[in-house]
Amino acid sequence: MKAKAFVPKRTLNTTRFLYIIKGLLVGLLVGLVVSLFRLAIEHLLLVVKSFFQLTHSNPWLLLLWLPVALVICLVNGYLIKTTPHIKGSGIPQVEGQLAGDLEMQWWPVLWKKWIGGVLGIGSGLFLGREGPSIQLGAAIGQGVAETMKKRGSSRRVLIAGGAAAGLSAAFNAPIASSLFIVEEVYHNFSPLVWTTALAASVSANYVSMTIFGLKPVLLLDPSSAFPVKDYWQLILLGIVLGLLGLVYQYLTLNAGKFYRRIPGINMNYVSFIPLLLLIPIAYWYPVTLGGGNALITGLRDLPASVVFLAGIFVLRLLFSVMSYGTGLPGGIFLPILSLGAVIGACFGQGMVALGLTSSALVVDFIIYAMAGYFACIGKAPFTAILLITEMVGSLQHLMPLAVVSLIAYTVVDLLRGAPIYEAMLKVLLRSDTEYVPGDYQDRLEIPVFAGSYLQDKQVRDIPWPKNCLLISIMRGESESLPHGDTVMRCGDTLVVLTKHHVRAEVKRQISALAERKETEPIAGK
Repeated sequence: MKAKAFVPKRTLNTTRFLYIIKGLLVGLLVGLVVSLFRLAIEHLLLVVKSFFQLTHSNPWLLLLWLPVALVICLVNGYLIKTTPHIKGSGIPQVEGQLAGDLEMQWWPVLWKKWIGGVLGIGSGLFLGREGPSIQLGAAIGQGVAETMKKRGSSRRVLIAGGAAAGLSAAFNAPIASSLFIVEEVYHNFSPLVWTTALAASVSANYVSMTIFGLKPVLLLDPSSAFPVKDYWQLILLGIVLGLLGLVYQYLTLNAGKFYRRIPGINMNYVSFIPLLLLIPIAYWYPVTLGGGNALITGLRDLPASVVFLAGIFVLRLLFSVMSYGTGLPGGIFLPILSLGAVIGACFGQGMVALGLTSSALVVDFIIYAMAGYFACIGKAPFTAILLITEMVGSLQHLMPLAVVSLIAYTVVDLLRGAPIYEAMLKVLLRSDTEYVPGDYQDRLEIPVFAGSYLQDKQVRDIPWPKNCLLISIMRGESESLPHGDTVMRCGDTLVVLTKHHVRAEVKRQISALAERKETEPIAGK
């Protein structure tokens, strides 16, 4: 009797499917929380604008703002004092958490960031809701992970998915939100991460669209196509954006130093200063209040004078920096886009005044400058291009967006500008005291990029850090156990086992190995 050939049983690969389901669940929860956050800010901002509108007929009403500002300052000061990780944008905190540099308790961060963000951003200060929305989403992802008793890489995947969902609900941009998390925050293009992030972003965006409708967040009316003969203007615009991006980076990273120089100041309650300075701004230029949505969509209605637009830029730049420097729960994401929009309007009107372009193309410059300014400050050009495309609701301008973003990014990179959120994380880690180490086993995923020192090397040739073990190499859809003579190729992902509390340091050491030059000596040898 002839023996039957052995045929292995086919089983379903449910790993990614289950994480997609978890991502959808996280996204629904995040979509609801962030949409309510967004609604609360919008309604409070309307109340504030209406109040300052009333003061035009009775200026004495401005005195009523003093107790309101004091309450906002005291409440936020208490929230920040009891939970310091709600300060500022929240994106550096999430990036640090995913890298293994710090830890947070998700429930206090969730409700305190929500309340503090509504009060700070809804007051009219030049702060954005997007960074806080990312941290709110990450907190919910962490809460779901801990409820399911997940830890290590499984927990981080849900945190990353929640963060992507938060940005998606804030901007109605699910694809760009997923890319931003893997490109700028998590720095990991693992299929498990991006599929979970995309699933969470889509479900969060569904909730947001149900509440706010299908209208793009920044609905503008660009021309059908930008003339090819005028592309030299895009190169010039990119250079201007890059140089001004460096100015923004420097001022924002040093904003806190300005307040610390004030004698006897308590940094938890320093927000009273910009809340007072808000009075003349809200009285004379109410359209500039908040993160900048109304300003971007209303730029066409402002005077077209280049001098006036330059003045608006200086006002937005300085007061955005002052608002963020207080540490109030609020981000820089939308303020960066609004500054880029004003630069684009100013540049476009300048070209019109010189007779070099048509006034119909000013809106195009506004759109391109938003992408370019975010691309160079955040050093995330792909996210910038997709984000503006989704927010504006037009696919006709990908080439000009790419040109401006690439030029602006290159200028900042040549002048050694660092990604703004990465630089903020370094500042945060110098003062962080809340990290609680864990002693359980954890995983690292290290990509092998083209030109990396690890590329085409055998495993035995690499001086791996202590306290870690290379357990597998993922190549495409396959995964293999490495041996000493295994050659690492470009595009591989190295899976390293280590202790949770040394995970961040091990990752830094391996990354430093990957980036070293062939002629450089290896540390310790």
